[in-house]
Amino acid sequence: MHVVWLIALGVTAAATEPPELRLGSDEWPPFTGSHGKQRAAIELVHTALDRAGIPATTSIYEWKHVEAAIRRGDLDGSVAIWRTEEREKVLVFSAPYLENRLVLIGRKGSDVSATRMTDLAGKKVAAVGQYAYGDEIEKAAGVVFVNAQNDQDSLDKLLAGDVEYMLVDELVARNLLTFQPDDVAANLEIGFTPLARRTLHFAIRQDVPNAEKIIAAVDTEIVKMQGDGSYSEILQVGWIRVDVDGDGLYELVPLGDQIGKLPPKSVYDVFGELPDDEPAEKKRIVIQGDIYEGWDAIPDRYKIPPSGAGGDTSFKYGTTVMTLKF
Repeated sequence: MHVVWLIALGVTAAATEPPELRLGSDEWPPFTGSHGKQRAAIELVHTALDRAGIPATTSIYEWKHVEAAIRRGDLDGSVAIWRTEEREKVLVFSAPYLENRLVLIGRKGSDVSATRMTDLAGKKVAAVGQYAYGDEIEKAAGVVFVNAQNDQDSLDKLLAGDVEYMLVDELVARNLLTFQPDDVAANLEIGFTPLARRTLHFAIRQDVPNAEKIIAAVDTEIVKMQGDGSYSEILQVGWIRVDVDGDGLYELVPLGDQIGKLPPKSVYDVFGELPDDEPAEKKRIVIQGDIYEGWDAIPDRYKIPPSGAGGDTSFKYGTTVMTLKF
């Protein structure tokens, strides 16, 4: 019996275990997909559900089948879905737990300073068809979009000269910089001004028993994961910038407590809500639940290189990150 679930949902001690949530998603690496593939969004939400004592499984289908099954009641919801007015009529949404941000990548020497899609009028841009980011993409006048099967296909088209640019999620771009820095330096230019952005949510049908409490439990666990490093571990980034305690001030949170001797060179801004010009050494940093006002305030016992981090202590090196072939 899941005691956490019983307490969170306010049911009696004699109650049986909650029914398993039936969730659906599609193949959308590195966020969702089948077992053994990159699926950070699925891992984030299922970890939060497990911590809250809520059993759940996610099955992978084409997205149109996922939405149809939710409407029929064959699925209870989805771990990774964008919020729209139409969907709000039938679903209860979590707080955003991730933000999808499309950024521009070009070949070495390319100008990647575009701040909106219309700046690319007349250019050929590879984009994965399932990136339905809305008006920013659909109504970009003059841009010649070339459909790609996946990010690897986009990169192949870019390097072959079939397109001038490709669009990828910022998380993919940062993983490239982290795990394949030499390939990136030799072949690519990356712009980090988002050209389209959408918040990602967990959502379940309104008629699922205790739907509101399930969503609240997941929201609570996601915040805890952001503060304890497990969020960073799943995303395969070593440092994140997020408001851990909800006070309106942003903190840097490392993966683990071995942070290296120098401030991080690269930080993943979870929601990118505010300009961030302050140097890392002056930022509030959270380690094992304690907040330190700037790098110098951190005890020396934490300033050792992370195990297996190689020369860059800004990220945890692992095997689950998406790797593209150059």
